[in-house]
Amino acid sequence: MNAAQPLDLSALIGPAAWARLPAAVQRRFAAGHAEATYHGLMDMRCSRLGRVLAWLVKPLRSPLAAANASGVPTTVRVRAVGAGVVWERSFENGVGRVFSTKELDAGGRLQERTRGGLGMALNVFEHDGALVFQSHRYFLDLGGLRLVMPRLLSPGTCRVEHRDLGDGLFRFTLSMDHPVWGETFHQTGVFVDPSPDLAG
Repeated sequence: MNAAQPLDLSALIGPAAWARLPAAVQRRFAAGHAEATYHGLMDMRCSRLGRVLAWLVKPLRSPLAAANASGVPTTVRVRAVGAGVVWERSFENGVGRVFSTKELDAGGRLQERTRGGLGMALNVFEHDGALVFQSHRYFLDLGGLRLVMPRLLSPGTCRVEHRDLGDGLFRFTLSMDHPVWGETFHQTGVFVDPSPDLAG
C-alpha cells in the first residue's frame, strides 16, 4: 500500500494563485511541511447565538470557542498526520483547547473535521495576498453516515484568513456569519513564526 500523500494546498488553489502568496505563507502551508508551533495574542468575541451553538456542539469536540476576551495568549501547533494537517489551538485564561484536521474527502475536495465528526467543506483561495479558507457546507459524520446541516442551523459561513505581516509575523482572522443572525464568532490575532527563514 502506498503511503498517504501530504495535503497539497498549492494544487488546490492553482499555480498562479499560489505564486501570488508571500514566500513565508507558501512555506507555512507547503505540502509535507515540518511541525511548527506559533505563539500569539487573540482577540475573541461571540454573539449570544454563538454561545448557544458552542454549547450545543461541545460534545462533538467542536473548535468553536465561546469567549469574549482581548489579548488571550494562544499557542497553535500544526503537524501533518497521514494525508491531513492537524491544527491544535490552545487558549489560556480558561478558554480551552480545540482540535481540527484539514484533509481531502473521497472526491479530492478540501474539508476540515473535528474529532467528534463535525466538519465543514471548504474552498481555499488567494485574496489580496492572503490565503483564505471559506466554508460552503457543514456536515456531521456518524459512523458511515454523513448528515448535511441546513444553513440556518449552522454557525454561519466560516472564513479564515492567513495574512503575512513580514518580519516573521502573521495575522490569523476567523469570522462566522449567519445568513439571518449575522456575526456569531470573530477571532483575530498576530502570531510569531519561529522559523529563521523570514522571507516573504
